Amino acid sequence: MPPKISAMTTAKLILQDGTEITGESFGADTSSAGEVVFNTSMIGYPESMSDPSYKGQILTFTYPLIGNYGTGGACKDKFGISKRFESGKIQVSGIIVSEYSENYSHWDANKSLGKWLQEHNVPAITGIDTRKLTQKIREHGTILGKIVPKNKKEPGFYDPDPENLVSQVSIKKPKTYKKGSKKVICIDCGMKNNILRSLLERDITVIRVPWNYDFTEKEPEFDGVFISNGPGDPALLKELIEIVQKALKFKKPIFGICLGCQIMALASGAKTYKLKFGHRSQNQPCVDVETGHCYITSQNHGFAINEKTLKPGWKPWLRNANDKTVEGIMHKTLPFFSCQFHPEATPGPTDTTHFFDKFTEML
Repeated sequence: MPPKISAMTTAKLILQDGTEITGESFGADTSSAGEVVFNTSMIGYPESMSDPSYKGQILTFTYPLIGNYGTGGACKDKFGISKRFESGKIQVSGIIVSEYSENYSHWDANKSLGKWLQEHNVPAITGIDTRKLTQKIREHGTILGKIVPKNKKEPGFYDPDPENLVSQVSIKKPKTYKKGSKKVICIDCGMKNNILRSLLERDITVIRVPWNYDFTEKEPEFDGVFISNGPGDPALLKELIEIVQKALKFKKPIFGICLGCQIMALASGAKTYKLKFGHRSQNQPCVDVETGHCYITSQNHGFAINEKTLKPGWKPWLRNANDKTVEGIMHKTLPFFSCQFHPEATPGPTDTTHFFDKFTEML
């Protein structure tokens, strides 16, 4: 028997190609617009929805039932970092699901998914054929759309690509997390909480800085640099690219994840491009091109590195086994490496958490 759902108002999902699909609203009673993308993960909706990399996007969950374990409390770890969410708020512009479960069951849940969405003023729509919608996105590519509850004003379509979304999710001023003797500059482009936790667990003192903070002049004493994940088109971040170009000259260890991988490529002189519908899931197979080892990875990105533009001294390190796109690069002689996926997981497999160990050993 499907769970009983309280009375809902109707809502429409409107796509830029003219498609209109009627469903029911279960989030905030407000309209929203953004880029419609899909995620094939079976679990981890609170982590995905609070991931700053999704800024400006309406997230479609392909798993048919969402909300059955509610959302967790505000418990924190020994570092004072949230255990349940990847940032301090919901980052997506809205969510689309096939069947929403208002009834939830989990030992740490304290509210329904709908209640959490309402608290953050984020709309959601259920009763949508997400399988059909995903097929449309795969054929067309990511598409602009909007969620409009009944009797609410319909907004215009919103394309997040031309915007500097990183400036909206990055920390506003430097913050230091004192732990160990090794100091790492952590460039926050919309960094997930578990990345910060993964660094601190390895006894690293983290100096977390805004995306456009020139640490090469203001924080000259450091042992390594980390470049985080984040939303949007990496090529727009001219200031950051120039800062990383300066950092490369120090020849100290640099590790980039997701957007950080793309920024490292751009700083080295390579180019990036937009994928047709992106990689958003917890089961993307990626192969180490030298060892042949295959990792199952958690991913959330819409851009990739153009392999043909890699400059001398750089090489592909990891490759997506499905579409052969570059999933990681490294320098042939200097301690620079990056991956396009998320070794910190949350959600997803932990096959590549040792990448943090690799970085720590370089310091």
